[in-house]
Amino acid sequence: MSPVTRDTPPCERAYRRTLALLTLAVALWATAWAVLTPGFRSPDEQNHLNSVVRLAYGGGWPAPGEAHFAPVTVQAVAEAAYPADLPGRWQHRPQETQFVEVTPVPDDERVRISAQNALPAAGTSADVDQMTQHPPAWYALGALTLHATGTADARWDEALLVLRLLDVVLFAATVPLAAATTRRLTGSRSAALLVAPLPMLVPQVGHILGAANNDALVVLTGAGVTYLAARVVTGDLRWRTAVGIGLVLGVGLLTKVMLAFAIPTVVAAYLLAPGPRSAPRAGPRLAARTLRGFVALAVGFVVGGWWWARNWLVDGAVQPVGLPRDYTGMTRVPADEVVSDAIGRTAQAFFGNLAWLEVRLPGTFVVVGSTLLVLAGLIALALPGARRGALAVALLPAGLFAGVVVNALRHWSETGVLVALQGRYVFGGLTALAALVGIAVWHALGHRERRLARAVPVAAAVCAVAAVAGLVWAFGAMYQGPGDTVVDAWQRWVAWSPLGGGTLAAVLVVVGAGLVAAVLAAARWHHAATTTERRAEPVGDLARSGA
Repeated sequence: MSPVTRDTPPCERAYRRTLALLTLAVALWATAWAVLTPGFRSPDEQNHLNSVVRLAYGGGWPAPGEAHFAPVTVQAVAEAAYPADLPGRWQHRPQETQFVEVTPVPDDERVRISAQNALPAAGTSADVDQMTQHPPAWYALGALTLHATGTADARWDEALLVLRLLDVVLFAATVPLAAATTRRLTGSRSAALLVAPLPMLVPQVGHILGAANNDALVVLTGAGVTYLAARVVTGDLRWRTAVGIGLVLGVGLLTKVMLAFAIPTVVAAYLLAPGPRSAPRAGPRLAARTLRGFVALAVGFVVGGWWWARNWLVDGAVQPVGLPRDYTGMTRVPADEVVSDAIGRTAQAFFGNLAWLEVRLPGTFVVVGSTLLVLAGLIALALPGARRGALAVALLPAGLFAGVVVNALRHWSETGVLVALQGRYVFGGLTALAALVGIAVWHALGHRERRLARAVPVAAAVCAVAAVAGLVWAFGAMYQGPGDTVVDAWQRWVAWSPLGGGTLAAVLVVVGAGLVAAVLAAARWHHAATTTERRAEPVGDLARSGA
């Protein structure tokens, strides 16, 4: 990590120590979500497990629509009591099976994965596993993880937990990238530390990135592209940086089409990077910068973009539909409500819409959170000091959000219903959103490191409280039925979990200790950061050129 300010080495060591503890806190928070959420109560989780197991047992990657659930998946779904209604469902349906009324299958009777049940039989009539509409990168990583941990032949719930923890590790790696992006654009260690715990403010982030899915690798590669783009726009125009962007972008494209929305960020970063007339440090001409950007995109295509070009040539669509959607019984949306409904539902699913979009965070939190994010983005883009970097990184989350809404509106124009309004599709831009918040706070506090350092423990404490509150809310929504006590809900959680009661209790203790340690480290950071009063400036001093 290269220094971006002129602090003493002890301050840098304190920064890294504090960032490590904040990263650990976020990882532990996501781990709590991984052990809290009942099996298959995250979107398409049974499909993700099924595809990982298929690769683990040599079943390959069938064409979209030709993969099916294996016998082990069919039995696991039944044992998980999916899709029985959770007690916190937004609308109670008394005619449906209630999750809290189902007796869990004892641990030692749950089905284990084996060569006999891991692959579907030829000509099976089992449900289609539509995940082969995506590239196989995350699924191959999941299969390797199952083999490496010895859980390729474990009970289904144990294998699922291992995949959830894999995603926790991938997600945790984005925290230092978010901090590094913010530091690069503002020159402030304190602003960087301030954004590190921000994911804990959003329950949906913990719920999705503590589940088994390909979104975690999308989020990580999106974070990598965002950080490298921030380096480019602040003057890092080395060839190896261009190749690095291409490699990360390519891995993302081998995971999910969502990383295609990072291409405008790469292009903007090279166009907005310092040129011959930039002060205080000149950069290469536009043609040279464009060539570097082209190399980055070319590497990305060679590594992963080819998958989507192949789809277009072979299947006639960039992303073939693995499972046609059934619109029967879905509510038609009037034309005068469709845009606001699409935006509102996407925002709801971004902040808190647990399980299969069944358990909704109160709307007030969604409105406040959305307003603050938009305000932060406007401040970062409007005020001089880091505008070029803010614009480059903002294109990713803005493009993802717009893509989700526009795609839903296109389906509505054909069917009259709104579908695929998944806020998690925007999570590839989480690092960019964190950086925009960091830039906005940096402006609001006058670029003063002392003020920013004072804000770090406040942010850490608020995020820790929000983390606990979100978990408590989800615990009740998932396990506490009408008239149940907290003890009843705890016993139900233990009965459904692949872990024993003692292990669950130990996990919660460790999570709590990690949150406390992070807040204490953030409080100590103030003393390390404020030995001298100074202004934090962005790398390359882009503020002087109105950047």
